[in-house]
Amino acid sequence: MKLNNINHIFFDLDHTLWDFDRNSALAFERVFKFRNIPLEINAFLEIYMPVNFKYWERYRKDEVTKEALRYGRLKDSFDLLKFEADNDLIDNIAIDYIEYLPDHNHLLDGSKEVLDYLHKSYELHIITNGFEEVQHKKLNNSGISKYFTTITTSEEAGVKKPNKLIFETALKKSSATPENSIMIGDNFEADCTGAANCGIKPIFFDYYRNKENIGVTHIKTLNELKTYL
Repeated sequence: MKLNNINHIFFDLDHTLWDFDRNSALAFERVFKFRNIPLEINAFLEIYMPVNFKYWERYRKDEVTKEALRYGRLKDSFDLLKFEADNDLIDNIAIDYIEYLPDHNHLLDGSKEVLDYLHKSYELHIITNGFEEVQHKKLNNSGISKYFTTITTSEEAGVKKPNKLIFETALKKSSATPENSIMIGDNFEADCTGAANCGIKPIFFDYYRNKENIGVTHIKTLNELKTYL
């Protein structure tokens, strides 16, 4: 069923358009090779990914700083793997990872096709909790920055999704209203609950395909957006 009276579409970036898991794995492969880290990448990622997820949850709630996130997710993962790494090595890996991450720019299936389709009829925007200096590089290097009229990051807004202020900042920048906007993202709390609390209709992108009966419009592939828009 088509959604009416929509003029502005706000997207999350990581895990919604930009293939974070794949690009992150490639960045770590490069870092480990450069730093001579003798860990098998898949074994590391199996431990790191849930640790990283928990740190981002805490970061959204302002329980850890940006610096503590970057350091802690590595320290905790290495500890669980019983890999000894001193503070200097962990700091260097953290710096290398952030530097290399936007050099790998695989997009999720259907991203460019859907953006081409939507760009003809709507103004498109980004709202992201990702770090300011990295997110702009991802958009530019992956060739999709041209689709977006505005980009709002949590560091710019001073708060993180699901805080209403970041959505209000994005609405003001784009001259949009909640009534003529939708928000598409993969994190139910940050993207969907946050948008709904600001009066914006959410569409949940079930990236990991693990949620059902969640009470909001949800899609499992980006191409399904054409059903609604």
